[in-house]
Parts: sequence; structure tokens; C-alpha cells
Amino acid sequence: MTPLLSLSRLIDKISTGVGKFTMWLILATTLISAGNALVRKMFNVSSNGLLEIQWYLFAAVFMLGAGYGFLRNSHVRIDFISTKLGDRTRNWIDVVGILVVLIPFCAIAGSLGWSFFYQAYVSGEMSQNAGGLIRWPAYALIPLGFGLLLLQGVSELIKRVAFLTGNGPDVLSGEDAKSDDQKAAEALEAKLAETLAGVK
Repeated sequence: MTPLLSLSRLIDKISTGVGKFTMWLILATTLISAGNALVRKMFNVSSNGLLEIQWYLFAAVFMLGAGYGFLRNSHVRIDFISTKLGDRTRNWIDVVGILVVLIPFCAIAGSLGWSFFYQAYVSGEMSQNAGGLIRWPAYALIPLGFGLLLLQGVSELIKRVAFLTGNGPDVLSGEDAKSDDQKAAEALEAKLAETLAGVK
């Protein structure tokens, strides 16, 4: 199990690095979008290339950041159900979900995305808009994004199996594993309990 846990840590480092990179893409998207709006309003000038690059960057944030989102447990969960389940049950649900849904879906979507990317790259497909960009960088985000999500899925699977076999901690039970919604709900519950205690 030790080599697999080492692999999991390596994948987590890759996902963290890519996740931090996508945060800078959010800043770049915001600056380009604001610049486009200002130039259009002040000088009545517009560029399809600049409009499309902000779409590309926006797509890159979501496609490349999916694996990091999985690592940070910020993906959608039904928290009000999962918090009522036992540790082992929650981990078993994740194992089944990763094996039955996530891995096959990422493999299929990545494979189909690769076909789109390859065809666009070979043909030199361009945007139909005047001054638009080449299309293959946008299509490349599909196999790349699903590939990174698949890698993180493998890492999470290793961690769940390690916990279930007694070879690792439960990564779903720590404070860091809680989603932002779950933390907000817990903070609200604590504040409500404090208010009710003050009323009494």
C-alpha cells in the first residue's frame, strides 16, 4: 500500500499545482474581460480574439480545476445525507462512485475530447468570427481536464481504500475535508445555538 500512497501524494501535488495555476487564470480572465469592456465603452473598439481568449481562459479554469476541486472536496455532495452516514459507509460510497461513475466517465469524455482536439489541430480549425482564434487549444482542454480529474480520482480511490483497509486516515472526516457549504452550515448552527442559549 505504501507505493500507492506515495503515488497518491504525487498526484495530489500535481492537482494542487494545477489548481493554483488556474487561480491565476481567473485573474487573467477578469483583467481581459474588464479591459475589453473599457475599450469598447471608451473607444468603441472591440476584438473577437480578445473576447474568445477570455472564453478559453474561463473554460480552462473549470476544466483544469476539476481535479483540484475533487482534492479539496469542493465538488457537489449531498451534505445533509453524507454527514449522517458512518465513516466507512461514506468511504465505500466514494469507492463505488469513483469506480462505477467517475473513472469510466473521464475515460469516455477524455477519449471523445481527444478526437475533437486532434481533428481541429490537424485541420487548423479557426473561429468563424473575424479575427477569431484557432480552436485546438480550447479542444485540448477537454482531454487534459478529464485526464487530470481521472488522475485525482485514482488518488482519492487509493486514499479511500487505504482507510478501509486500516492503512491510512479518513480524509473525509477532517476539517479540511468539509465543503464550504458544510462549514457555513456548521457555523450557522453554532451561532443559532449560542443565540438561543443567550435568550434562555
